[in-house]
Amino acid sequence: MTTTAVTPGSIGILGAGRVGAAVARRAVESGYEVRIATAKPAGEIALLAEIVTPGAVAVDAAGLADTDLTVIAIPLRRYRDLNPAHFAGRTVVDVMNYWAPTDGEQPDFERDARSTSEVIQDHLHGTLLVKSLNHIGYHDLEADHRVPGAADRRALAVASDHERSRALVASFVDRIGFDPVDAGPLAAGRLLQPGTEVFNGSHSASQLRGLLAEACLGARA
Repeated sequence: MTTTAVTPGSIGILGAGRVGAAVARRAVESGYEVRIATAKPAGEIALLAEIVTPGAVAVDAAGLADTDLTVIAIPLRRYRDLNPAHFAGRTVVDVMNYWAPTDGEQPDFERDARSTSEVIQDHLHGTLLVKSLNHIGYHDLEADHRVPGAADRRALAVASDHERSRALVASFVDRIGFDPVDAGPLAAGRLLQPGTEVFNGSHSASQLRGLLAEACLGARA
């Protein structure tokens, strides 16, 4: 993926579970200013952040508003708790996945043929939503990162309807140790969801591009 000079300087993480904490740690290790928040006041998670995500600053959710990039890493079933006004005009990375066996069937996703990110985009209207980082385990996020050009560098796809936001997230993905691959519009996020070949494996950039192209051809057949 060819990125522009657009580069985020500060990263906001909404969610302090395993995925959110892993993203926060990688971001801190990669030199970013990182803020982490949950639905609780900052004072209630400050100690947790100090222990689990050292280097990240615990803030109230509103404190994420002026970060360059916000990663939403909460259980998908809680997406309607998100206030669209808090994210309007901002680049937001959706790392959430639909796990029916774990969370139960959710009508919003069972009855809608669109990707989960498209459903979330409808709720977070005005948000510059990007699908990425959902198709890598939190353990792998910290174990598989490599320097640019490494022969075994893993690739991660980036899908969005907003070109600048796609480039912004691609820059972040690259800096935390992975090759970003342009997956195209947000609708392509369905190719990254649980059960797909992209989700189920670890791929190089060339392999990932091939899988995405193959899936797109199959969808048109």
